[in-house]
Amino acid sequence: MSTTAELLKGAAALFPDEVVTTAHVRHFELPLGAGRFALITLDNGLDHTKPTTFGPQSLANLDAAIDQVEKEAADGGIVGVGITGKPFIFAVGADLKGVEQLKEWDHAHAIGKGGHDVFKRLAKLAVPTFAYYNGAAMGGGVEVGLHCAYRTVSSAIPAFSLPEVFLGLVPGWGGCALLPNLIGAEKAVSVIIENSLNQNKQLKGKQVYELGIADAIFEGADFLEQSLIWTAAVLKGEIAVERPVIDRGEAWDQAVAKGRFIADSKVHGAAPAAYRALDIIAAAKNGDLQQGYDAEDKALADLIMGGELRSGLYAFNLVQKRAKRPAGAPDKNLARPVTKVGVVGAGLMASQLALLFLRRLEVPVVLTDIDQERIDKGVGYVHAEIDKLLGKGRVNQDKANRLKALVTGVLDKAEGFADADFIIEAVFEEMGVKQQVFAEVEAVAPAHAILATNTSSLSVSEMASKLKNPERVVGFHFFNPVAILPLLEIVRGEQTDDASLATAFGVARKLKKTAVLVKDAPAFVVNRILTRFMGEVQNVIDEGTPVGTTEKAVEPLGLPMSPLVLLELVGPAIGLHVSETLNRSFPDRFTVSPNLKAVVEAGKRGFYVYDSGKPELDPEVAALLKQGDTVLTEEQVRARVLDAVAQEIGLMLDEGVVAEAQDIDLCLITGAGWPFHLGGITPYLDREGVSERVNGKRFLEPGVASVPA
Repeated sequence: MSTTAELLKGAAALFPDEVVTTAHVRHFELPLGAGRFALITLDNGLDHTKPTTFGPQSLANLDAAIDQVEKEAADGGIVGVGITGKPFIFAVGADLKGVEQLKEWDHAHAIGKGGHDVFKRLAKLAVPTFAYYNGAAMGGGVEVGLHCAYRTVSSAIPAFSLPEVFLGLVPGWGGCALLPNLIGAEKAVSVIIENSLNQNKQLKGKQVYELGIADAIFEGADFLEQSLIWTAAVLKGEIAVERPVIDRGEAWDQAVAKGRFIADSKVHGAAPAAYRALDIIAAAKNGDLQQGYDAEDKALADLIMGGELRSGLYAFNLVQKRAKRPAGAPDKNLARPVTKVGVVGAGLMASQLALLFLRRLEVPVVLTDIDQERIDKGVGYVHAEIDKLLGKGRVNQDKANRLKALVTGVLDKAEGFADADFIIEAVFEEMGVKQQVFAEVEAVAPAHAILATNTSSLSVSEMASKLKNPERVVGFHFFNPVAILPLLEIVRGEQTDDASLATAFGVARKLKKTAVLVKDAPAFVVNRILTRFMGEVQNVIDEGTPVGTTEKAVEPLGLPMSPLVLLELVGPAIGLHVSETLNRSFPDRFTVSPNLKAVVEAGKRGFYVYDSGKPELDPEVAALLKQGDTVLTEEQVRARVLDAVAQEIGLMLDEGVVAEAQDIDLCLITGAGWPFHLGGITPYLDREGVSERVNGKRFLEPGVASVPA
């Protein structure tokens, strides 16, 4: 028994729920009389919705298959070995469910070493090896192919990536060492660092080929057949695969430096994975693969036993699992069909909503507003966006015509909404205006129609309070930009009934949004937390700490943008309005900054100017600021801000704004771009000891988003 087999057997005991991948070996004669060939197919026996992964038993199965082909190759029984996957899936990497259970560094190290030991054997076979990327390939799936001598890729592949850094790991089964030695450091940094930190961007088959990861590309329909013909030609010497000479000079160092710049701009040193990966890529410059593999094993074990990966996996599970089964949502069988949608308003937000409903539901959508000019502009916006989709090849001419025909605008609500099933308002954020709109809509809409509000901070119950049927009013709060941010806060008013709520969740599912049920409390979840966060930042500035110090203080959080850049994106006037709304509800905790008020009254769009290409405090804003003389250090600022956020989240959970802390994190990740590697916010507050300092207890049980005790 080899040490690898023993290693994997020991590791398998730690992964009791592994979905096991088999490695079938079959033999056949290659075309062109090229000889007898062995093909290993990775398959977990499930359909494409359950992608193939590598846990310890799966690696052991691949190890056994290599035992077989190794002997055949040594005996001259085969001319080559290929590896491919089941339909639509090549393999998507390590079994992360088991990784969450690991409690000891040695066990984590065994997983890394076990994968390396198996994959390396492919490179050492006595015959050429070929990987056929027939479908989705990620992480260890990509890496097993990198150990082969040649690779082909299907043009139909929708997703190909090394996403480990996104989760808080490094490509640890050869990715960091092999990829830069195959395609050069610059391209490797782009795949391993830049794509991962860019919301886990995926490559398509064509890009995989153009980057040089694959040596040939074939259509999806007869991909394996064409790959085998190509293989035969390579083995017979009719095709010579040429690869570029890798620049191991200054270009390599520059690529690593660029990677560090990207990591700094995205995570500000707050997450170790990207930097560990870059260290291994930097060291891979000398081409010593074994040295690289050893470094990967160590980095993998260190990171598995660290908080970032556990938070990354926690975030991944929130987005992949919890998001699909919203806590507290009523029975979906209560939902009513939606065959026509009404939108009150035709401004930018309303037009974005109309486009989203149109594209996802493909039902008639009608907009109304106070004059024909606004309506025409709103419908025109939707038509123009459909034309853009047509230009990019995302829809064909027939579909574009059909979608355009489905969107209309009318002045008369009675004409537009008499047969609508779901009507959403996106008008000015003022209670009186919204109540008036709902009264007008209720008078003309059918009795079963859902009345939804896109309010960001106002009470849904108060909005519905003057209606004959308040039970059909529901909060439906989208985040800007509507097409990009997945979160939809669904607000249950005091009288909202289950059927209306179930219909709202049904619509959210069709819109492909992450729906979270929230209580009708001021500013709901994301805006309440962000306003408390921003409010404390503003307080610190108002009291006397310089703007630069305050902004720098929260960099270790690794947020996608600094607080004042975020304020610019939201709009200072909207930020001020939300802080005023929350100040009325919670005057002891939410302040209204006189400096922010002055910035808004001066008509400024933000605190910064960008004349030099980077943000610098606008001299006109600096002249408006009236500051006290209390100057805090970065550490003091960070503590103030985090304490405020921890207090607010504790109060929200006590009030039952959401079911659990997990929903707070899901909202911040999908609605505010809060870092995935932090797991949202509560694991970070737990890890830094803020939760216990402020609330006397952790938000999450030990072992949830942290290493089990």
